[in-house]
Amino acid sequence: MVIPEPIRAELEEHSRREVPNEACGLLAFRDGVAERYMAARNGAASPYRFELETEPENWFLEDEGYELAVFHSHISSPPRPSRTDVENIGLWEGRPYLILSLGTGELAAWRITGGEISPLTIEG
Repeated sequence: MVIPEPIRAELEEHSRREVPNEACGLLAFRDGVAERYMAARNGAASPYRFELETEPENWFLEDEGYELAVFHSHISSPPRPSRTDVENIGLWEGRPYLILSLGTGELAAWRITGGEISPLTIEG
């Protein structure tokens, strides 16, 4: 998957604005390239977990041919899904799952299916 620099900058900016809590949102991909980021509200308002609250129309982007991916930040831990992330995967099971570590600036992507975590490659 490709994350163009302007979108990566949006992820970082949103994440820094939400400190001390985790930031979250959706990325819309077409043909493996992120075309937009929709910042969401973290309904959990927590530095340890997130509950993505987004505009309902964002879910319809899949009807327009986009693949949706969830994004959230980790304040200081590595950009790897935590046990809480795996246990609360819900609707995001099998979909791209991106995490930005504010501690290191590293962005990583994963797919979580049946409790198994698989890395995805990020370019860009």
